[in-house]
Amino acid sequence: MTATLHDLHRPLGSTGLMVSPLGLGTVKLGRDQGVKYPNGFSIPDDAQARQLLGLAQDLGINLIDTAPAYGVSEQRLGPLLHGQRDHWVIVSKVGEEFIDGQSHFDFSPMHTRLSVERSLKRLQTDRIDLVLVHSDGHDLDILQHSGVYQTLAELKREGKILGYGLSGKTVEGGLLALEQGDCAMVTYNLNEQSERPVLDYAHTHSKGVLVKKALASGHACLKAGEDPVRLSFELLFAHPGVAAAIIGTINPQHLSENVHTAAAVLSQQQ
Repeated sequence: MTATLHDLHRPLGSTGLMVSPLGLGTVKLGRDQGVKYPNGFSIPDDAQARQLLGLAQDLGINLIDTAPAYGVSEQRLGPLLHGQRDHWVIVSKVGEEFIDGQSHFDFSPMHTRLSVERSLKRLQTDRIDLVLVHSDGHDLDILQHSGVYQTLAELKREGKILGYGLSGKTVEGGLLALEQGDCAMVTYNLNEQSERPVLDYAHTHSKGVLVKKALASGHACLKAGEDPVRLSFELLFAHPGVAAAIIGTINPQHLSENVHTAAAVLSQQQ
């Protein structure tokens, strides 16, 4: 019997959301241009995508990560998740648009509200559990001067989103994002640990942290005989500030193996 994550869900900071320690990233359901993966891939058709989502659910995953910048990911997830809304914690984003192979950024209050309303329609839902600002790298400037956080706070008061935060690129941005919001998405893996202070702050202040690039976008590689996935998860889950890691695989076998490894690591650490 393959280990699952059903009994290993944990709080996402103080949002009130309970999430599986692994979440499913869905960039590959909607976009195959301008992505930094070591190997090419084909976007799964609806039958393959439905099978992948069903497997994720069977394995105890309830966290799903999408974004307007992920091509048609949101539009596809709406129908694919029909009738399953209460099973999933849905994370989406604002600020980045991917059009004709190029990213464009707009963090203005008007665009932020438009983007969230559009995501609600695409995802065919009345609320998005968590909305993250999809940073272009100018984290502090975005948070301090664009009005994006104030607009997300309004949307939270209106019940359209349940929490908000930043998918950022700097320690300073991550810390400010947590101070003024609910969650930060940070890069943290075997190769890159500079954002660790954000994890430390999250732990001491009961804020949420999601990890992106947990396996270095598939580039994690180590000495022969070492299991990079296991070592990656041992690193991540050893830190009490980490709620979950987003894994962007569309390979059912990889998904099952990742869940099995994560469950083994978490059971060992308990």
